[in-house]
Amino acid sequence: MFERFTDRAREIVRRARDEARSDGQQRPVGTEHLLLALLADEASLASRVLVEAGATADDLRARVRRHTEAGGAGFGDADAAALREIGIDLAAIVARVEEAFGPDALREALPEPRRRWGRRRRHSGGPFSPRSKKVLELSLREAIRLRHNHIGSEHILLGLLREGHGLAALVLTEAGVDLDDLRRRVEAALRTAA
Repeated sequence: MFERFTDRAREIVRRARDEARSDGQQRPVGTEHLLLALLADEASLASRVLVEAGATADDLRARVRRHTEAGGAGFGDADAAALREIGIDLAAIVARVEEAFGPDALREALPEPRRRWGRRRRHSGGPFSPRSKKVLELSLREAIRLRHNHIGSEHILLGLLREGHGLAALVLTEAGVDLDDLRRRVEAALRTAA
């Protein structure tokens, strides 16, 4: 599949891996990292369409950070809202824990797992989360559907939109971007570019 990726699309995937590593942890590449990498390539069709739809890298990066760091234990706004629905105030719980155990008590890293037999253990899913793998597969399907013999940034964006349930889709929606409208914009830009 990767042999069909354009140089620009390969660079976006590399940039997404860098985004995932940017916080110093070894995390798999998520849909949010693919989205941020798409926006970073300002000359790409995907980036231009995202910006025209009202998405900005700084805003989306802040939204991603809120979801991955909120509450100190990885709880985002959606998690807090779901807990609130069943009568649990996440902010109050976090405040109590920090009062009892100190500031950022929930942010402390878990101890490194013990290694067995001298082998190094990696994240079992490889460098990509299951959702981001699905996005890359869907980008191939989108290219085939459009009868393109390559996979470019626009196909990765269409894959993100088609997957529709990852953190990338959530932060785009929170930023006021209509996912169906964004899909139409990408397809219109592709017709114009052809």
